[in-house]
Amino acid sequence: MVRHLSLPSFSRRKLLVTASIAASAALFLSATAPLPVQAADRPHDGGDITFLIDSLGDTWIPNNSAISSFQGHIWGHVTDKLVYVDAEGKVSPWIAETWEQNDTATEFTLHLKSGVTFSDGEPLDANAVVANLNIWYAGRKNEGINPIGLFPKTYDRAEAVDAKTVKVFFKKPTLGFIPTLGYHGSILISPKTIAQPASVQADLSKTVGSGPYVVESWKEGDHVTLVKRKDYNWGPAAVGHTGPAYLDSITYKLVSEPSLRVASVQSGQADVAYNASPQELKSLKEEGFTVATPRYLGFVNGWAVNTKLAPYDDVKVRQALQAAINRQEIIDTVYTPDWKLATSFIQSNVPGATDHSDLLVYNPDKAEKLLDEAGWVKGANGVRVKDGKPLEITLHSNPYLATSKSVDELIAQQLGKVGWKVNIRAYDVVTFGEKVKFGGSAVPAYEVTRSFIDAGTVASILTNANNGENWFALDERDSVLNELRDKIAGAGSIEERKPLLDELQRYVLEQGYFIPRTQIVQRIYVQSPKLKGEVYNGIAYASYYTAYLSDLSE
Repeated sequence: MVRHLSLPSFSRRKLLVTASIAASAALFLSATAPLPVQAADRPHDGGDITFLIDSLGDTWIPNNSAISSFQGHIWGHVTDKLVYVDAEGKVSPWIAETWEQNDTATEFTLHLKSGVTFSDGEPLDANAVVANLNIWYAGRKNEGINPIGLFPKTYDRAEAVDAKTVKVFFKKPTLGFIPTLGYHGSILISPKTIAQPASVQADLSKTVGSGPYVVESWKEGDHVTLVKRKDYNWGPAAVGHTGPAYLDSITYKLVSEPSLRVASVQSGQADVAYNASPQELKSLKEEGFTVATPRYLGFVNGWAVNTKLAPYDDVKVRQALQAAINRQEIIDTVYTPDWKLATSFIQSNVPGATDHSDLLVYNPDKAEKLLDEAGWVKGANGVRVKDGKPLEITLHSNPYLATSKSVDELIAQQLGKVGWKVNIRAYDVVTFGEKVKFGGSAVPAYEVTRSFIDAGTVASILTNANNGENWFALDERDSVLNELRDKIAGAGSIEERKPLLDELQRYVLEQGYFIPRTQIVQRIYVQSPKLKGEVYNGIAYASYYTAYLSDLSE
C-alpha cells in the first residue's frame, strides 16, 4: 500500500499534537473570556481548517468505507453524487441535471451535466455512471468489495445511451431509486479506480473522484489532508454555490480522546471537534462556539430484536421490552433538548414517517403484566426466572455512537426494575464489526445507527427478500410483514405507498421487532466561530465545500 506520510506543519489554528501542550491549553482555557461571535460576512477564498475526529476506520475501499460515520466525511469532499438530498429529504439535481421515470417506476433516464471530470482529467460521462451503478449493486464480493447495502436489490442493468444519457432498468417498481442516488454510499468514483483490485482501492492516494477536493496526504490511523481542486465547477445548486471551494485545505486528524478534541477547538488549535459529549454542548454554546446536532434521514437509534433467540421469540417478552424503556428519561439524563423522542422506528424528518408514539409510552406496569403472562416469575434478587433460566439480555454498545454505553447503562436500570438481568459489552469499531451482527447467535438486540434516504428501501432491509438484511431473523416466517414488504416494493406512486409505510411502522412496533430509544443525532459538531457557511446534508454530514473563515489574520 502506498501512503503519503508527511504531516503538514500546523499553524496556530492547527492541532497541538503533544499531550503536554494540549494539557497546557486546557489549563489556559479556564482563565480566558468567552470567545465573541463574529459578525456575518461574505464567503471568500483562502484558509486551512483542521477537523478532529475519533476514528478513520480500517479500510478505504470506496464501497466498504463510504457509508462509514467516519470515512464518509472524507468521501463527501473527494467525490460527487448524482443527486443532492437535503436534511428534509428533498431531492435536487447535481451531476444528474434532470431525470424521468416510466409509469411503473421500472425504467429511469438520467441526463448528466456536461463538462464534469474526475481529478485525473477523465470525463464523468454515461459510461462512468454505468460502471458506478454496477459496482454499487453487485460489488465484487470475491475480492472483498461489498455491494452498497441500501442500493436497490431490484436493479437489473444500466445502459449508456450517449455520453450524457443513462438508462436504468429494474426488475420491479423501485420508487426509491432517485433519492438513493444521494445516499452517502452512492459516491461517483473513476472507472479506472473501480477496475482496480481491492488492494489498490484500499490506497486512498490512488482513488480518483470528481469532488471539490483531492487527497494531498494521508497516514493510516493518523490524518487525511485534502486540498481544493481549482477547476471544480459543478457543485449542487441547492447549496448556493457551484464553483471551486473557498477553503484551501481540510485536514482530518485522529484524536481519540473527546476532551482533547474539544479543548483543541477551544484553544484555537483546531477548527472542528467531532462527537463531543452532549453534556458539554450548553456551556460551549455559551462560550460562543458553533454547536450543530443535525438529525439524519434514517432509522432512529434502537434495537433490532433477534426473534430466533429465546426468550425474544415470544411476542409478549418483546412487547414488555418495548414498554419497560423510559425514553424521556434517556433524553433528560444522557442528552439535551437537542435530542427528540422517537415517534416510530424511523426518524420523523423522513418523508413517509408517521407518528406512533402511543406504542412507545413508558408503562412498567404493562411490562410486568406481559412478563407475568409469559411465565416469567420474579426471584428474590428481583430477576425473573422461567424454567430455571434468568430473563437476560446482553447489550453491545455501538462504538459509532459516543453516548451508546451511557444509554445502555440507564436502560439496564430501567429493565432491572421489571425483572431483567442486563449485561453490557463494549468494543472498538473494528471488533464490533467482527463480533456483532444482525441475527448473530449471541446478539439478542442489535443496536441500530443506520441512515437511508428513501423510506421505500426499509421493508426489504428488514426481511431477507432480494438479499435483504433480515434484521429480525424472521426469514419468511411473518406473512404480514412479507406482504407489506411486497406491497411497498411494488407501489407505483408515493400516494399508493404512503399508507403502506404507515401500516409497516405500526406493525413492526406492535410486534416488538424494533425497540426505539431516541431519534438519533449521531454526528455532533463543535466548531470555531470563525468558521462559517458549512452545510449539513440529509445524512447529517458537514460539507465544508461552501465554508469559509471569517478572519484569516493570525
